[in-house]
Amino acid sequence: MDPFLPLKSCFSRALERKKTLVALSVLFVLGVVCGLCFVKTPAVYDYHLNQCSRYIDRVCYSDRNVFVIFLERTAGHALCCLLVLAAGIHPACLVLPPLFLLFRAYMLGGSLFIFVHVYSFSGALLLLLLYLPVHLGMDALLLMCASLSFGRAGTFCFCREDLFELLRDAAAAVALTAAVCLIEAVLLLILYHPIGNIL
Repeated sequence: MDPFLPLKSCFSRALERKKTLVALSVLFVLGVVCGLCFVKTPAVYDYHLNQCSRYIDRVCYSDRNVFVIFLERTAGHALCCLLVLAAGIHPACLVLPPLFLLFRAYMLGGSLFIFVHVYSFSGALLLLLLYLPVHLGMDALLLMCASLSFGRAGTFCFCREDLFELLRDAAAAVALTAAVCLIEAVLLLILYHPIGNIL
């Protein structure tokens, strides 16, 4: 049996809904643009600044070991993917994936501004080498989960076959999330953490 079969199945079913992926991608780009445009609003600026400072303090320059950071980041991102996948159990829940993607895009837009304009050259390097690749990797995974949810919502029922398919998709999403976070952990170890912090 091909161990990558569940992953291939997820990707193929997600890519079948090309219009959904395009629409959600356009919404994501609009969210990034809105984040860039409205970041200078005082309350919004402070929120973005706090989030970026928290990321730098708790992830990049934290004294905690990389493995703990990897576990925390994997758990948080996996929960987001599972919630987006769970939206496919009923059409009324399909409002969740677009809103969640829009929020992430808005946060990304604001973070782009903060990293470049507040932290200057070091922030731009962090953005290009670590934050942006990992963020976009998770966004692509969330887009896949959203596409699966839109494809499932119209026909899902609580029968054995549909539940098993949902669980297989959830397992694939968690595995892919772990892979993205593992890449982040390796980059953290290489770029920001001493070797001793792996243990």
